Amino acid sequence: MKVKKIPMRTCVVTGEKCEKKDLLRVVRNNEGMVFVDDTLKANGRGAYLKKDKDVIEKARKTKVLERHLEVKIEDEIYNELLTKI
Repeated sequence: MKVKKIPMRTCVVTGEKCEKKDLLRVVRNNEGMVFVDDTLKANGRGAYLKKDKDVIEKARKTKVLERHLEVKIEDEIYNELLTKI
């Protein structure tokens, strides 16, 4: 029986490789709009964050998402990420 491949992605804050289902994805689309991607498949430049309150708070302090997505991230995005943990 063939073993199904598990998709792995890297958290932009910790640098850990995790299963895709254990991460949250933030996307900047072509219009420059930033949103949390629940489907993990939306078009645009994406960044993955581990589902951990400390990781999200560290991303807010170090502005790693702003550097990765090359756009200003509003506090509403971080608050939405915290509610999805």
